[in-house]
Amino acid sequence: RLARMDILGTSLRVCVKDLDAAIAVYERLTGTEALRFQRGGVSVAAVGCFFLMSGPEAELSILRKITATIAVKDVDDAVADLRAVGADIIAGPLPTPIGRNLVARHPDGSVFEYVDRQQGQAA
Repeated sequence: RLARMDILGTSLRVCVKDLDAAIAVYERLTGTEALRFQRGGVSVAAVGCFFLMSGPEAELSILRKITATIAVKDVDDAVADLRAVGADIIAGPLPTPIGRNLVARHPDGSVFEYVDRQQGQAA
């Protein structure tokens, strides 16, 4: 059986020095208003399909290793499909303020974050 997860969308990660300046640019380009939140010591703004991130280099260097964030219907289903294709789950699933997430390394070495909007504790 081919693995098939329900991918709902993808967000690109962009590390920036000046978050306010970047927000103005990306709001204009996407026609959407930024949603701001903190992720540890990193300030994040979700603008359209972009996650703009600014903060201490030690934290950004870790976040830069993640190619993109992929929204899925259910993180638990994603785990099963990722394992079926030989991916390594390197973090999570963990609860977040809006759902759950996990970080996986695909067999080719790329690293992606998977998120859902399911409430409750991770399995």
